[in-house]
Amino acid sequence: MSRGNGIKIFSGEAHPEFAKTICEVLNMSPSQVKHYKFSDGELGVSLEESVRGSDVYIIQPTCYPVNENLMQLLIMADAMRRDSAHYVNAVIPYFGYARQDRKARPREPITAKLVANILAHEGINRIITADLHAGQIQGFFDIPVDHLTGMKLLAEHFKEILADEIKSGNVVVVSPDVGGVARARKFAVMLDTDIAIVDKRRVHDKQNVSEVMDIVGNIQGRTAILVDDIIDTAGTICHAADGLKKRGSSRVFACATHAVLSGPALERINASSIEKLIFTDTIPIPEAKRSEKIMQLSIAPLFAEAIRRVHEELPISDMFD
Repeated sequence: MSRGNGIKIFSGEAHPEFAKTICEVLNMSPSQVKHYKFSDGELGVSLEESVRGSDVYIIQPTCYPVNENLMQLLIMADAMRRDSAHYVNAVIPYFGYARQDRKARPREPITAKLVANILAHEGINRIITADLHAGQIQGFFDIPVDHLTGMKLLAEHFKEILADEIKSGNVVVVSPDVGGVARARKFAVMLDTDIAIVDKRRVHDKQNVSEVMDIVGNIQGRTAILVDDIIDTAGTICHAADGLKKRGSSRVFACATHAVLSGPALERINASSIEKLIFTDTIPIPEAKRSEKIMQLSIAPLFAEAIRRVHEELPISDMFD
């Protein structure tokens, strides 16, 4: 490989299985690091091997607990920079705080920009992430950002399990809200299907609460695939699924890149009209939040290929042609 004295991959505590899979794909062993916590809750990190002159990759989604995982990422980057790493790359499969990307009301922060500033200030040279909530977040960084997507992986899965229905034109891709139309349209192109849109409105002054007003598009008697980037409390996706079923869809599937699944998400999903909900594994799903309705596909090989291309100074865009 081309730069520095070689490549080293370190894992934070957020998703060690993801880092393990990346290393297996790249046919290498994860580098050794010790994570610990002081009695007052402060985090500590000790690199168990030298990174001097190396290109290092820190695998750490900033999922729950968001602040702790973000802080651990920063501490690891600081340790590597102080040990004279040649290049520090943060591999953040799920970028927390991405939904705070604008001022929705007066006197609110733009926290996604704040986090981008902190990461760059810490000396991180590059970010590799997937399906940011808003594309403009890439512009919040003053360092290179390689923006991967789980949409192709998810689309390939549906091509396999719904091959006959797709061929017969009985499948429609559905955006759960107007804001996700561009994403749904790209997904529909991958599957060569029609598109529909759920017209919803937020309930005034209530977080994560919405109601379905209408469905734009032909869903009658067809299999619907709801497509989103993040599913958090699952209110929007479950209301949309129930609305599709009530208005005539024969079957309802759903998919998203990031399985945040906070609060009442699991109960809502289990009680909803969703037949199967497919995620990538950018965020680990704990045993307590698993369900027969939920399935995860590994996007780690895609990240492994991105790491290889970055290190060998090859274009990332070719991966999506």
